[in-house]
Amino acid sequence: MEFEWKTTKLGKYVDSSLGKMLDKNKNKGEYKPYLGNINVRWGSFELNELSRMKFEPHESERYGIKKGDLIICEGGEPGRCAIWEEDIPEMKIQKALHRVRPLSGLSVEYLYYWFLYAGKNGLLEPYFTGTTIKHLTGKALAELPIKIPPLHYQQQGASILRKLDKKITLNTQINQTLEQMAQALFKSWFVDFDPVIDNALDAGNPIPEPLAERAARRKAMWAAGSEKAPARLPAETRRLFPDRFEEDEVLGWVPAGWTIKPLDQVARYQNGLALQKFRPNEGEEFLPVLKIAQLRARKTDGVEKASVNIKPECIVHNGDVVFSWSGTLMIDIWSGGKAALNQHLFKVTSDQYPKWFYFLWTQRHLELFQRIAADKAVTMGHIKRQHLAEAFCLVPEEQLISKAGESIRPLIEKMLSSRLESEELTQLRDTLLPKLLSGELKLPEVEAAVDTALETEFA
Repeated sequence: MEFEWKTTKLGKYVDSSLGKMLDKNKNKGEYKPYLGNINVRWGSFELNELSRMKFEPHESERYGIKKGDLIICEGGEPGRCAIWEEDIPEMKIQKALHRVRPLSGLSVEYLYYWFLYAGKNGLLEPYFTGTTIKHLTGKALAELPIKIPPLHYQQQGASILRKLDKKITLNTQINQTLEQMAQALFKSWFVDFDPVIDNALDAGNPIPEPLAERAARRKAMWAAGSEKAPARLPAETRRLFPDRFEEDEVLGWVPAGWTIKPLDQVARYQNGLALQKFRPNEGEEFLPVLKIAQLRARKTDGVEKASVNIKPECIVHNGDVVFSWSGTLMIDIWSGGKAALNQHLFKVTSDQYPKWFYFLWTQRHLELFQRIAADKAVTMGHIKRQHLAEAFCLVPEEQLISKAGESIRPLIEKMLSSRLESEELTQLRDTLLPKLLSGELKLPEVEAAVDTALETEFA
């Protein structure tokens, strides 16, 4: 099949345009939403916080984008790109992005996968300019050498890979919903105390002033028979909650009988190691190193390696809770495989409480920790162990925690299972990608293998 492929320069097969310079003093026209570098991820867009700038009518063609355009980062991580498929009227792009529109003979999906492979494997780097901040200029973009197979091969090959990516995207969306459901139930029971409010209303006990408005709203919706009225818990579950509140000098009004504990008593926060001191000897087994960047990416990159002989409490496995207390403060359930925990990260465990309980309580305090780190930041913000001791949790009786776990634990477990499935699908895609781009594989056989992988229930 190789003899049918054309070796050419990308500029001959695309129409491209760089976005508009952001200049508040010079820009004229009406405010329109635009994409910046931070809005473009590999294969998707972050659209929660769109910026706006002024555009004049005659600039719409040059800076506007439409469905099917490939949006490519000019700087930051040059080459990172995604296909625009959203329906947001009059969307524009800023100068940090290229709008690339394939011409006849080139599939936009095939081009996306070509960039994905080239970007992830360093093939674009010889075309970058700049010493500290790298850029992929419009001139360099046009000069990129590319092999272009027949259009039917491009379309079928990209379609096969797209099946995997669609499933990965669906898993991500499902996980977002699962996490929101877990957080909502946790907040209702352990932060807003909705079942305790309901019990207090039924028993005729006083409602503390800070909770009075919430109680009145719930009572009114029930009285009116509103469709939006919150569902009442089964009587058996409600009996596990108290029917009155008591005042705590630190936290204010809390459910009577619940214990108040700091985070560092609810869970154990084991710091990682300075792993540069634990390098493996040549030829020895090793563990990939998990640092803050890898936690953000949810996978290790294998660049740094550590000895397998470090203490077990500094080794993480799929399903472990990992908390970054420095730099980018975040908490996540790890799904990137066995790894060595570097310093600035906590492995969070507990002998007394279930994983979902200490995970959600730590997550609940994350915004506070982020503010503390930002206020104290000089070079890289962080929190100290004392802040764990000053972050309080409300701990009900074991029976109630167990009951909540019946609903929350399956959500957390499904999240992890879905992530692991996505990891396997990503590995399959990345294995197929170079072979499809080189014409090594027979497409019908590959498509059958992909369909089988997607039909197989993840164990």
